Amino acid sequence: MKRSLVIALLILLPSISYANRLTNEPIKIIEPATGLNTSMVALGKKLWFDPRLSKSNAISCNSCHNLATAGVDNLPSSIGHEWTIGPINSPTVLNAELNISQFWNGRAKDLKAQASGPIDNPKEMAFTHSLAVETLNSIPAYQKHFTKVFNTNNITIDEVATAIAEFEKTLRTPNAPFDLWLKGNDNALTPTEKAGYALFKEKGCTACHNGALVGGQMYQKMGLVKPYKTNNADIGRAAITGKDSDKFVFKVPTLRNVALTYPYFHDGAVWSLKEAVIIMADIQLGQKISKDEANKITAFLSSLTGTQPQVVLPLLPPSTMKTPKPKMH
Repeated sequence: MKRSLVIALLILLPSISYANRLTNEPIKIIEPATGLNTSMVALGKKLWFDPRLSKSNAISCNSCHNLATAGVDNLPSSIGHEWTIGPINSPTVLNAELNISQFWNGRAKDLKAQASGPIDNPKEMAFTHSLAVETLNSIPAYQKHFTKVFNTNNITIDEVATAIAEFEKTLRTPNAPFDLWLKGNDNALTPTEKAGYALFKEKGCTACHNGALVGGQMYQKMGLVKPYKTNNADIGRAAITGKDSDKFVFKVPTLRNVALTYPYFHDGAVWSLKEAVIIMADIQLGQKISKDEANKITAFLSSLTGTQPQVVLPLLPPSTMKTPKPKMH
């Protein structure tokens, strides 16, 4: 009996370890999206890549949130209509559905509320919602697809945003080495990455960077312990709430795929992930960390890079003579 009990316990140990990690670790697993409307996803995918939703016919959603580069453009600030430089760094759209809100200041409650914003922003796509809808209505293939998905011949910006958001929900990045470790594979992380994770918890980083996104679930002041020096004029949540106490308060960014989403911070001022780690420890936690500690934490953060979306470019339906012409100015 004793021998069989020991054998049973040995068999159960991996599953016990797995269960403990899933339950007790502050970081949770990213799962693939399920239960999506495939026809709506296909429509949203076309809209995502269609530059005709911009005034110039040159800028699409993918311009600033490039799915070939982890859902960002790897620029300090994105370039919009007439080469206008945006006011803030473009956050990644990968796993974005799991955020508490969208945009750095949280002004959009969800992906749908966010999706239509850039279209009529004069510094981004510089179109109008009415002209975007007119464009889509002028293209028979789009009319047919919208009718199939929404059972209506009346295309509105609401349907456009809904379809784009449905496509964005597919942009999950599961199976990061850290997720595989959470699932019980001890060999998924190197000793350095494990040491980095231990430091990440020990230093207090998980107070803000936790959950499946390793962030994205709360707002925090940039420069909590020490002021953050920047030339960026964005005041964060205060622009939404009107409260002085919300100045320089931003949504805590996700650290999923962070090794790929440089440059860092809302102003895109820092290109080195290691440097970003050192700065954050200093101004947010009031801690000076060594280069060795920074190297280990950076190694751990690199283990948060998941399987990137494999997106095949859609064939966009051709314009007609009724389609509004591009305007460069």
